[in-house]
Formats: sequence, structure tokens, C-alpha cells
Amino acid sequence: MTLHKKLASGLGALAVTALVAAPAWAQDLIKAPTAEQMATMYNKGDVAWMLVCAALVLMMAVPALALFYGGLVRSKNMLSVLMQVLTIVCVAALVWVGWGYSMAFTSGGENQFFGGFSKAFLQGVDGTTMAATFSNNLYLPEFVFVVFQMTFACITPALIVGAFAERVKFWPLMLFVVLWLTIVYFPMAHMVWYWAGPDFLPDAPTDAGLIWSWGALDFAGGTVVHINAGIAGLAGCLVLGKRVSYKKEPMPPHSLTMTMIGASLLWVGWFGFNAGSNLEANGVTAVAFINTLVATAAAALAWAVIEQFVHGKPSLLGAASGAVTGLVAITPAAGFAAPITSIILGAVATLVCFLFCTTVKNKLGYDDTLDVFGIHCIGGIVGAIGTGIVADPALGGQGFFDYTVFPAAVGSYDMAGQVITQIKAVALTLALSGGVSAVLFFLIDKTIGLRPSAEVELEGLDIAEHGERAYNY
Repeated sequence: MTLHKKLASGLGALAVTALVAAPAWAQDLIKAPTAEQMATMYNKGDVAWMLVCAALVLMMAVPALALFYGGLVRSKNMLSVLMQVLTIVCVAALVWVGWGYSMAFTSGGENQFFGGFSKAFLQGVDGTTMAATFSNNLYLPEFVFVVFQMTFACITPALIVGAFAERVKFWPLMLFVVLWLTIVYFPMAHMVWYWAGPDFLPDAPTDAGLIWSWGALDFAGGTVVHINAGIAGLAGCLVLGKRVSYKKEPMPPHSLTMTMIGASLLWVGWFGFNAGSNLEANGVTAVAFINTLVATAAAALAWAVIEQFVHGKPSLLGAASGAVTGLVAITPAAGFAAPITSIILGAVATLVCFLFCTTVKNKLGYDDTLDVFGIHCIGGIVGAIGTGIVADPALGGQGFFDYTVFPAAVGSYDMAGQVITQIKAVALTLALSGGVSAVLFFLIDKTIGLRPSAEVELEGLDIAEHGERAYNY
């Protein structure tokens, strides 16, 4: 037999063997998962979506917030703001791994204010552990949930610095951040977002955070992030006092171009912030996504229209401020509202925040440098209380917590009762964050000092605090 014939014969035999064995071979590879495996399976699409969302929220802090704030201050303080935001992100990420995640998302037992330390330094968390989502029998790898929530902890204290930008020392500020995260942010996250089981239902379990057990709605952080940071910023600017020469000389933003870039990146990143807070990719995620887009568009346009009537010209600074106002206001309502009511909520928030950032601020005379209180706290309050209204299924909303029934049935929702619950959540946030933040700022200022000298402030923080400038011409 020739070589060619031998090869052909051998290949034919192999082919016949493969065809005969194929069914058994396929059965070995394709096995139905057991009931136990099904209970802990996760969707790879959800995992990919949530990791992308975590990256988007990180982008909201660096570079988006850093550029937004940096463009609004004077050029001599640009680098100091960039450094403050960048370092806060680093500090918060490490503190979150150390004890923040455990304090926020483990059981506190009978205590509903903060969790324990069973997962401090992420002990017991690895690539095989799971975190429940809002749907029954749907899970994420726990590290995905850890890193997504980490990015929220990173941006929230960074928001605070805009209230007293241009007049705070670097290292005392970092000390404040560690203490504030531990005493204020982690307990707030626990109270609002911690629950014991995988079911996202109206009858909240006993082992849940205090505000969650009340039934308050906060889809992505109106209380935890914006009201929390905004009232802390007001406490800081009051304790530190006004900038040198405030109201005596012009203090315009040095680069509205940077501010526009920062605001735009914030808007893009906010889709991860709001839509990602559904913890999976489904219809509710799409609702949160479109609501985030249209509420922001309405708020930015509303601010420009108001300025046209009040000042005769719409400003880029105003439009950017309006966009951030819309993003803040829709945050607690993103997964509960309908697009039309989201537009109304964004426009209403702009009207209220415009009044606070201009009339109220000028009359009271406090120096909230970048309007952190006027936009984040006031916008967060409007959004949090407004959530109780726009969530009503009669207005196209989702109603309460049962995402196994979507959309919710009309007539199953108590709007008045929900608004009262929302007001309770807002009041607790203002009291806790405002009071504790004021005490922390006061104690740090009286011990190691928070504010630089007048000479340093006039020179600018870039050189005095960091030995370099944002711009070298």
C-alpha cells in the first residue's frame, strides 16, 4: 500500500471514530448545572456591565470632578484642587478596603446604624464569594460589588472640597476625609442601602439599615452622596470662614473650558453612577439611563433660560451648573421615575438651586466657593423628596421596591406616606452629616489647623502646599 493510501485510510478511521464518539464526548462537556450551582450562577453580561460602571464612576472623580472644580477656581489654586481630589480618591479606596466595606455592608445585628467588622480588610471575600442583586437568584461576584461601591466612597468626600476650595490645608483635609468616611459616610451607606437578603421587597427584613427599614427610596445616592456631601461642605465653609478679599475683589473661574470638559465627563460617568446602581442590566437599568439623560438636559436648559430672563445672557457656567444640578436631582429617582417626570424634576431642581446659589447665598453671605451646598445638598433634597412623587405608578413611576413586578401596578402606592418617609430620610442625613462634620472641622481646626495663613492664601495654594504650579509659561 502506498504512503498516500495509508494516510487516507488512517484519516478515514479517525473520522469514523470521532463521529461515533461525538455524542458521548459532547455529553461529557455539556452537563446541566446542579440546583446548587444554579443558585450561585451569575450573568457574565451583568458582571461586565457592572465593571464598566465602576470605571465610569471612578472617571467622575478623576478626571471629571477634578477638572470641573479646577476650572472654577483661580489659576493659582488649580493644582491644589487637582491634588486634593486625586488624593482623596486614593485615601478613600484604601479606607474602603480596610474597614469601609465591612461597616457599610455587613450586619450590625440589633444596631441599624452601621455594620460590623467581619469583612474588615476584605477577609472572607474572594473570587468565589457572591453578592446578591435586587432580583431573586441573581448574583454578582462579591469583588464586583465591592469595587462598584468603592467608587461611590471615593467621589463623595471629593465633592465636599469645592465648598471651601482655595483656603484649606492639604494634610488636615486628608485627616478629615478619613474621619468623615468612618463616622458619617459608611454609616449612611449602611442605613440607606444595607438589607439582609436578596429580595428587594416592601416588607424590609429586620436585619436592614435604619433608613432602608423605613422604606425610603434612594436609587443611587441622593442622601448617601449628595445631601451628605453638600451639608458637610456647608459646615466646612462656615468653620473656615470666607476667603481673603471675598466680595472685595473679582474671583472669576480661570478656565471655563476645563469646567465644561469636567461637566461633560461627569455626565457620561453618571450613567455608571445611576444606571449601574440597579446592579444588573435589564429594563430598570434602561429606565435609569434615559432618566439620567433627559433630567440633565432639562436642568441645563432651564438654567440657561433663567439666566436669559434674569441677566439677559445665558452663560456656560450656568449651563454646566444646571447640568450637574439635574444629575444630582435625578440620582435618587433614576430607577423609579418616568422620562417625562424626570424632565420636570430636573427643571424644578434648577429653579430651586438657582435661587440658593444666587439670592439666598448672597443674602446670607456664606462663602460656598463652588456652590457645593447650593447644588449638591439643595439639589439632593429636591431630588430625594421629589422621588416620593415621581415614583408613583400613576405618573409612570415604578412604585416601591418590588422589581419582580415591573412596572408596578397603579393604585398600589401611597404618595403622601412615601413623601413623609423621604423627608425623614433627608432630615436624618442633614442632622448626622451636618452635625458631625461641623464638630470634625472644628476639632481639626483647633488642634492642627485647617486654614493656611492669609499670606499663603493670597499667594495661592499651588506653590505653598505643593511647590509647583498648574501652569508654567
